Amino acid sequence: ANFAPEPLGEPLHALADHPSPEPAPPTREPLLFDNGFGGLAANGDYQIQVRGDHLPPAPWLNVIANPLGGFLVSERGAGAAWAGSSQFYRLTPWHNDPVSDPPSDVIYLRDAHTGTAWSATPAPLGGDVSYVVRHAPGRSTFEREYDGIRTLLTLGIAPDRPVKLTRLRVTNLGHTPRRIEVTSYVEWVLGALREHTQHQVHTTFDGTSGAIFACNFFNPSFAGWVAYSAMSQPLSGHTADRREFLGRHGGVEHPAGLEKSLAGTTGGAIDPCAALRCVLELAPGSERELVVILGAADSEAAAARDVAEYANVARATAAMDETVAQWESRLSTISVHTPEPAFDAMVNRWSLYQALACRMWGRSALYQSSGAYGFRDQLQDSMAFVYAAPAVAREHILRAASRQFVEGDVQHWWHPESGRGVRTRFSDDLVFLPYVVDHYVSVTGDLTVLDEIVPFITMRALEPDEHELYDLPQVSDEQATVYDHCVRALRKACTQGQHGLPLIGIGDWNDGMNRVGIEGKGESVWLAWFLITTLRAFAERAEARGDADFALESRARANAYVDAVEAHGWDGAWYRRAYFDDGTPLGSAENDECRIDAIAQSWSVISGAGDPVRQAQAMASLEKHLVREDARLLMLLTPAFDKTPKDPGYIKGYLPGVRENGAQYTHAALWSVLATARLGNGDRAFELYQMLNPLTHTDSPEGVATYKVEPYVVAADVYTSPAHLGRGGWTWYTGSASWMYRVGLETILGFTLRGDTLIVDPRVPRSWPEYTIVYRYGGSTYTIVVHEPGAVRAGQAEVTLDGVRLGDQAIPLADDGKQHRVDVRP
Repeated sequence: ANFAPEPLGEPLHALADHPSPEPAPPTREPLLFDNGFGGLAANGDYQIQVRGDHLPPAPWLNVIANPLGGFLVSERGAGAAWAGSSQFYRLTPWHNDPVSDPPSDVIYLRDAHTGTAWSATPAPLGGDVSYVVRHAPGRSTFEREYDGIRTLLTLGIAPDRPVKLTRLRVTNLGHTPRRIEVTSYVEWVLGALREHTQHQVHTTFDGTSGAIFACNFFNPSFAGWVAYSAMSQPLSGHTADRREFLGRHGGVEHPAGLEKSLAGTTGGAIDPCAALRCVLELAPGSERELVVILGAADSEAAAARDVAEYANVARATAAMDETVAQWESRLSTISVHTPEPAFDAMVNRWSLYQALACRMWGRSALYQSSGAYGFRDQLQDSMAFVYAAPAVAREHILRAASRQFVEGDVQHWWHPESGRGVRTRFSDDLVFLPYVVDHYVSVTGDLTVLDEIVPFITMRALEPDEHELYDLPQVSDEQATVYDHCVRALRKACTQGQHGLPLIGIGDWNDGMNRVGIEGKGESVWLAWFLITTLRAFAERAEARGDADFALESRARANAYVDAVEAHGWDGAWYRRAYFDDGTPLGSAENDECRIDAIAQSWSVISGAGDPVRQAQAMASLEKHLVREDARLLMLLTPAFDKTPKDPGYIKGYLPGVRENGAQYTHAALWSVLATARLGNGDRAFELYQMLNPLTHTDSPEGVATYKVEPYVVAADVYTSPAHLGRGGWTWYTGSASWMYRVGLETILGFTLRGDTLIVDPRVPRSWPEYTIVYRYGGSTYTIVVHEPGAVRAGQAEVTLDGVRLGDQAIPLADDGKQHRVDVRP
């Protein structure tokens, strides 16, 4: 902090005394899947080269978050930061603008002798100078060399507080002293939209710490919170007046405040910002570091504590390093090594990081910034955390159970800071609670979660003509075990329409089909498969707990749904998707649009309940009608909705071939991969998986020109619209990430954990000679080598543990702190 500045004039270390007058751009290491913009570094980080207008065709982001806050950062340095809620307490503006990608906080540098100014990131003042950008779990860096000055900007976050940490290293590569002014600039929001809050934000300056504090007493959920921006160096100027810093007609590209002293303005009734300036004196060959922090806390005292702790280079660096180390530990719980590096990159690093950092913790990205939990959404995400972060999965199960109404239905989504959310007639949300609980218990062996006591919530029931209601529910006095919450959910979900199928309500998994059953009579074939899956799994849970009545009830309901699907869901070559209120089928050969839908086919296999002959025929129809080999994608349905007089819902509002309306919807596409593998075709399952892998779409300049979005994270959708065929859609904030991880690890590689027992049952290409999984089980490490994996099948493999052949394929796991070797052979 500024009350204990680092001494000026002492270089951190001397550099070679012969720098070139115009240093070359930062060295670019050889990259995997190099596409002219970037590629994978050897350690799995994604490296991007940016220069002037040489930018990827869409922003390539990193999402860096912990459970309390976080920020977005693109390859240009643009993004947004938040604390507490990425919707209702944004520290800086969120821009849903992939075209201009405007920054909302900037680090400027200015040579005091020449007046030349630039930014430490390509935006907004990078000019025609090369930057090397590296995105990694928990960290992003920006490196630049020009005019004898090298800068390295590192962005990270504290491990357990909502504090964005920015470390700037400035190196004088030349032979003459340099005086560099560094100015940090932040536009305050302290709410959802700056336009709504700018007249409500009040700022103060603390002369002791050198921090600008800001608060918005009008924010109903965060009225007592205090935001702050501070530097680790003594300040030469500051202002909290945005108009003063930018100038009357200025902008972040050329702010007037860089050319003049800052007036020290703070208070209310101004357009709020935080601009802080310091001066670095750089001797020839010397290097200096400083830290800029941006965060918030729930009281003035806590905010002052954070400033004192983190506005210090050593402590901020230690905090950033700890966060990165935590990520490396999580992501290395299971590491895989196969003949396909693109597959390894997604399973080992990026898909799990995407699911946890963005979907579970941040709940924000470029294309959506909700801050809310979706009932089915984060529950599915949590299924991927059972290996590396089981406590996160368990915690979310309890959180989700607490959003169940006493009647058994649940909030479709809610904001955690208030509990306010929507009560709806969606038919599938509540089923995901028992579905996910069963998965968690099966994998971890943690039966205690079933006995956790969780309250229900209460709110007025929907009127007959109401389809949803946004309101604040109350916590009920009624409580129950998680097991009983699951039972109540299943009983509520088990409805029947005229064909004996469950009612679709205002939508099932496909929210966009919100008018198929708007009158309360429409039915869902997919939901029948999903209920069959969950009812049968929970029947076993019920039996294990001595609840024979519910076990019997569950199996009877499941069997009735099987009969109904086979009697009324089969269309002749595939399974229908649903029935409209008037009994018209959807997903049928008789339809002009949406003749076939993927998830009704894949779940006939995933459920294990479809007639085997029909399963095979349904998946063959899926392959014939929904797989686009030319564009390497897998459609959700075809033909897209466009002119049909039957209104399925808002899905028809999307252009044909965009998002759920006939594009690849990656979440569902991964279910198709899972089903293909379940039928035993490892070669084809892997081919389809790699079709969905973004790295395989972006390994050339031509691929990037088509796909456009980030190569290293999963896209929710890929367009099939003729004008945009193969273009990636919404990235980062998608439930596809957790399924990408699970299908790769559990289905393709066959990693099947059941408490303290592991089975390996792969579905991989027959051409693979072997692959390896390294699994850290407590303090032990198991190195599992699968030989000739294309020929390995459950119950038929030869398995040795530390050289001793096992009697069956089940590998017993022991947390004994030792290194173990497992070999699996056909």
